[in-house]
Amino acid sequence: MKNILFALLAASILVTAGCGARRGGVVIDPTGVDMGMYHQDLAECQEIAKQVPGQAVGGAVGGALVGGAVGGIVGNSTTAQKGAGAGAVVGGARGARAARQERQLVVKNCLRNRGYAVLN
Repeated sequence: MKNILFALLAASILVTAGCGARRGGVVIDPTGVDMGMYHQDLAECQEIAKQVPGQAVGGAVGGALVGGAVGGIVGNSTTAQKGAGAGAVVGGARGARAARQERQLVVKNCLRNRGYAVLN
């Protein structure tokens, strides 16, 4: 049980650390763009993107279930606990990555809809 709790804690730390990395990450063609207005629009689009639900918890739970099941099949209860812990970390990281990618897509689409030429 301690291993599962540790894995969930580790997954939440990974998610939290990843949320602060690379705000924006959008490349636009600046030709004819009022950069003051762009930064305002970018901030508004990032706020809109926060509506995308985080998927780390669901990924961690799913990973823990699969890891625990595999560990239980191939070993004993200790192996199942270790498998569940590893599955939670991997599943949580994958879920967090998917949520970040979805938020980035929302920001880019929002800027495109506002008339910016998004290049990436």
